[in-house]
Amino acid sequence: MMINIKEMTMVKPAEETPRHALWLSNLDLMTTSVHITNVYLYRNNGAANFFETSLLKDALSKVLVPFYPLAGRFRHNNAGRLEINCNSEGVLFVVAETCSIIDDFGDFAPTTELRRLTPAIDKSGGISSFPILAVQVTYFKCGAVSLGFSHQHRSADGTAAIYFVNSWSEVTRGIDLLHPPIIDRTLLRARDPPQPVYDHIEYKPVPTMKNPKQTIKSKSSDQESPIVRVFHVTRDQVNMLKASSKENGNGVKYSSFEILASHIWKCACKARSLPDDQLTKLFTLVNGRAKLCPPLPPNFFGNVLFASSTIVTVGDLISKPTGYGATKIRQTLVQMDNNYLKSAIDYLELQPSLIHGPGRGAEVFRNPNFGIVAWIGLPMYDADFGWGRPFYMGPAGLSFDGKAYILPTADNDGSFLVAIALQFEHMRVFEKLLYQVCVGKCAL
Repeated sequence: MMINIKEMTMVKPAEETPRHALWLSNLDLMTTSVHITNVYLYRNNGAANFFETSLLKDALSKVLVPFYPLAGRFRHNNAGRLEINCNSEGVLFVVAETCSIIDDFGDFAPTTELRRLTPAIDKSGGISSFPILAVQVTYFKCGAVSLGFSHQHRSADGTAAIYFVNSWSEVTRGIDLLHPPIIDRTLLRARDPPQPVYDHIEYKPVPTMKNPKQTIKSKSSDQESPIVRVFHVTRDQVNMLKASSKENGNGVKYSSFEILASHIWKCACKARSLPDDQLTKLFTLVNGRAKLCPPLPPNFFGNVLFASSTIVTVGDLISKPTGYGATKIRQTLVQMDNNYLKSAIDYLELQPSLIHGPGRGAEVFRNPNFGIVAWIGLPMYDADFGWGRPFYMGPAGLSFDGKAYILPTADNDGSFLVAIALQFEHMRVFEKLLYQVCVGKCAL
């Protein structure tokens, strides 16, 4: 696919905004140091001003007034801690066009091709040189439009990023923001002195391969780029998984996330042919906004994602019903109450190597471990800029072997999209196992 860049400009806040250093929390610093890429796709509704760039840029400049940290730049303070310099340097706005049609992307798998619909970030000048947020509007030959975002994860989590995009869309439609963002991250400051009371295995080193030969093979595979696939899981299939968990007298009602995450994790371990005595760690994320006491409001703008980890042996996960893994996942999530989350913040305060490092990456998901990011319940499809809702929204890149996304569909009918990255030989087996729930009696 050929993409022609037509324009690159910096959009700055429409009004003077506060100039100061924004302190970043331990949760901000624990996230990956890369820009996260997401893409929204829109069908042409026939309007003469369909995604007119002047309207988008004007609204962007207005919404950057309350969201002004996004127009700033990163820097290190005198103590070496990363912070945002709120200097209004602006958000990169890119206008592009292509002779391709939107349907050329098929299932919109988050591959390097889809990533080209998001702005490339030049980081050669250091952390204070590149924008925290960049936006790319790409016009397709068929009339469709994509809206691609690259935002530095340490500035905001997915909930906050979606809140920003939805706010931008409302301003474009002429709607005033009822709830401006709360940007004060000191609400997530550690206690003085820190008082961690839990072990916090989520921040401990992940299990390694027990078989030395498999370890060598795994490291060799890591040198290769995993392949990415997107699978559609219907509501009926999710219900089949839930029904299968009730065998042997299990009366627990699992959430769609718990049962689907367990099934995906189980299939991945099978596909990787891991031995029964191998430990495997599932990495997930928990939104702490409603769990903290007092709770943080939905318009809190920052990172409030807490890592959660569930560790089991492969033999138990594979040999037992899917409800076993779902129960283990639930036990992990239930313990993450206010006390646990505040303990986690304090624990990180005592781990400078974690919060001042490059952030965690491939090692979290590498064989024999796995990671799942769920966007269930997020208002992903509310970004209507005046020309209709997106027909697709999702990640534009997925490069870590052993990482998956669970995404709701635009229809909101209880079905999900599972985007996953695995090594080629593992993916061939995984895609067969994933849909075994549909064949005959579910023996999962």
